[in-house]
Parts: sequence; C-alpha cells; structure tokens
Amino acid sequence: MNDIINTLNGFVWSPILVYLCLGAGLFYSILTRFVQVRMFREMWVLLFSNKKDDKGISSFQALAVSLSGRVGTGNISGVAAAIGFGGPGAVFWMWVVAFLGAATAYVESTLAQIYKEEKDGLYRGGPAFYFEKALGQKWYGILFAIAMIISCGLCLPGVQSNSIGNAVETAFGAGTMIDTTIGTFSSTKILCGTLVIIALGFIIFGGVKRIAAFAQVIVPFMALAYIIVACVIIALNITELPGVITNIVGDAFTPMAGLGAAIGWGVKRGVYSNEAGQGTGPHHAAAAEVDHPAQQGIVQAFSVYVDTLFVCSATAFMILITGSYNVHGDGDVFLIQNLAANIDPNSPAFTQAALDSALPGVGSTFVALALLFFAFTTILAYYYIAETNVAYLNRFLNMPSLSMVLKFALMAATFYGAVKAAGVVWALGDLGLGMTVWLNVVGILIIFLVSKPAIVALKDYEIQRKAGVENYTFDPEKLGIKHADFWEKRLRREISKAAPSTDKSPEKSEEQTV
Repeated sequence: MNDIINTLNGFVWSPILVYLCLGAGLFYSILTRFVQVRMFREMWVLLFSNKKDDKGISSFQALAVSLSGRVGTGNISGVAAAIGFGGPGAVFWMWVVAFLGAATAYVESTLAQIYKEEKDGLYRGGPAFYFEKALGQKWYGILFAIAMIISCGLCLPGVQSNSIGNAVETAFGAGTMIDTTIGTFSSTKILCGTLVIIALGFIIFGGVKRIAAFAQVIVPFMALAYIIVACVIIALNITELPGVITNIVGDAFTPMAGLGAAIGWGVKRGVYSNEAGQGTGPHHAAAAEVDHPAQQGIVQAFSVYVDTLFVCSATAFMILITGSYNVHGDGDVFLIQNLAANIDPNSPAFTQAALDSALPGVGSTFVALALLFFAFTTILAYYYIAETNVAYLNRFLNMPSLSMVLKFALMAATFYGAVKAAGVVWALGDLGLGMTVWLNVVGILIIFLVSKPAIVALKDYEIQRKAGVENYTFDPEKLGIKHADFWEKRLRREISKAAPSTDKSPEKSEEQTV
C-alpha cells in the first residue's frame, strides 16, 4: 500500500505542480501589484473590525479558524521534513512560496466571498461554489467537492493525529505494546488517539459556531506561546543566527540535497503548512461577515505570513541553531547526520530534540503540548471544510445522512493516524493535498482568463478606500461580475431599506417651497 501511495505521489507532486504553485503566486502578485505588501496596514485594520452577525463570523474569527487549519503539524513536523529531505535551503523556498502564496490566498478567499451562499442561516462558500458560478461548470465544482471531502475527511486528519501520537510517545514513553486487528501499537498512542477522538466528537457535534469560538481562543494563545519559547531559544543562541540565515539562503541555490529536492520539499511542505492555493482557506473566508469581498481576501493573505514567516521560521531556526537535524540523501546515505539514524524526519523528533537541547527535561513535553493544540484545531478545521463540501453535494444528492457519515469517518481516520507509522500517514496526506492543489490552482487561473472577478473586486475596494467612504458596498452587476447572487440580494435589501427616506425628501422639499 505504501509503495502504491508513493508512486501516485510521484505523479501528483511532479515538478510541474511545484512550479505551478510558485508561478501562480508570482502571477497574482504582479496582477494585484503585490497586495500582500501594499495592504499590510489594512490587514491589521480589517482584522480587528470584529463585524459579525448570526449568519456569519467576524474577520478575526474567520482568520482564527483559518489559522487553526494552517498552523498545525506542518509547522513542526513539516518543517523538519523539509530540512531532513531538502536541506536547510528548503526553508528559503518555504519563505518564497509563503510570500507569493499570500497573493494566491487573497484571490481564492475573495472568490469565496464573492460567490458565497446563505444556507440554513449560515454562510457557505469555497472553491466548489466559485467553480460552479464563475466558470459555469457544475461538474468541476462537484469534482472538487469530492476531492476535498476525501482529502480533509480521510487523508489529512491522520497526519495531524500522527504527530500528536508520536510527540506524546517521545515525551512520555511508549508504555506496553498491544496487539490489535490492524497491527501492534503502543498503549500511549492508543490512549492518545482515543482521547483525541472523544474531544473531537464533542466539538464537531456542536456545530460550526462552536468550532469558531474554540479556535478564536486557542489559536492565538498556542501560536504566541510557541513563538515566545522559540524566540527565547533563538535569543540564547543569537550569535549563531546570522550563520544559520546565511546557510539557509546559500543552500537554497547550491543545496546539498540538490536544487530540485530543496525547491520540491520547500514548496510541498510550504503549501502543506500555509495552505495557499490548496483551496482550504476559502471555506473559512466565505463564512466571514464583511462589507466587501476584498476585505476578507486581504485578511486571509495575512494568515499566510503568520503561518510560515512567523511559526515555521521559528521552528526552522530552533532546529538549525541547535543542529538537531539530519539530511537524507539517496537511499540510506546521510548528507548530514547529527542525530540517530532511526529518527523519522516526518515526525516532530527534530523539533523536540532542538527544544530539549536548550530546555533539558521540558522541551519534548512542551512540543507534545503545542502539537496537541496545533494539530487538534487543524483537525477541527478539516472537519468544517469537509462538512461544507458535503453541504455543497447535498444540493444535488439531498442525503442528510452524509454529514453524519463524515463525522464518524473523520474520527476513524484520526484514530488510525494516531497509532500508525508516520511514513504511510504522511504519504496519504501528501496525496490528498496534491489532489486539491491541482484542481484549485488550475481552476482559479481559468477563472482569471474568463472574468477576473478577484482583481476587479480589489480595484473597486481600492477606489472606495481612496474616496474615504465609511460604509463599503459591493455591486457585482455594476462591476460585470455575474452569478454573485448573495451580494446582489444584499444590495437590493440595502437599497430597499434606504428607499423610505428617499421617498420623503420630495414631499419635504415641496412643503418648504410652499
């Protein structure tokens, strides 16, 4: 099974996809005139606007839920894997794909806002919705929805729980080995997997609002705590930092693991971590209550910075400063070996070793605790994404039981990932990730060729911003954007509310004339 999955990954994650991700980010960065740089101050203003209602969540909540998907095991285990297989230079390519990917994140999140729907008192949206409406290709929306349900419902949750299980086992020991029908596993991993799915079930059966409320509290706290600890370790070894940065940049172009390996692993793990172009972030963006679609696109672009440039960089600096890593060459050859040969780069072991070297006795435990929060909230985000796509399919299938099937399937996949070896679980995750990246990136590029809605929306927002308007409006018909039904209805309601005061003005004027 592992060989089959690795073969499929070889096709899915070919150099074509790697350069497609980089190329799309550069393309949209140029078209938006580097919105990720120009609008940096605006990101902060919008982030704390706190506009919400009963049908949607605030921009900050949407960002928190989005970050709960972005800030996960990819920031700890993913960075380690990028270094372990691509060398230190892979970190540079993670930075590149994050910087360029922020523009991609703007585009896909703005599209999600433009083409979102209001269903059962909640906002719903995402790639499946904008592919159907912007392209007029319902079959492509259905195909993406199925791929996303497989990816977020079955393939990716196991990656998160696997890192939790491995981190807890490293910190507290394996315990006794227990034979089961699917293999022999440590009691620590079985207990860990059981507790995770119990907590998971409690929250996902509570609904989307509970997910948003949970993420709003946990995500900022866990990200800040992790970055503070990382900064302390970096500060204690500050004299090593210039050499580490030089090593990262120098190895990016003349890498020890080969240029293709550095770029490939940097982009693959960068996209896995920050999700720009993956098509997952737009689901959270669509749920936000905003006055203009471009506003949430700008906010979502900021989440890529938080994920990769802050959290991933913190992990990379800790690992490289302390020398707690190996670099694998072909076969069993090590280009650099600082740790035991049997340590799996796909696990959080590099990061735990880095913290243990600086904080003996507490480093492994802290990483295990951080991973518990990081990975758990990411699984919640995966459920929300998969459930949104189930809701999309139910527009055609009308099978309410699909949502219940998804809940139990995701919980089973989460437990399976917690107890299995890292290799096969990460390979499944890469396969699920690759499917959605291909469909989403190709889809948003075709949308640009057809109608350019995200670019038009950005220009409209900037015109209103320059004019200093207090209340932004979005008129899709005026801008030539078709099938943005939600915004068309919203504009008509706003005009209708304003109509009475407009009707009275002629009477008032006539009385004054008399």
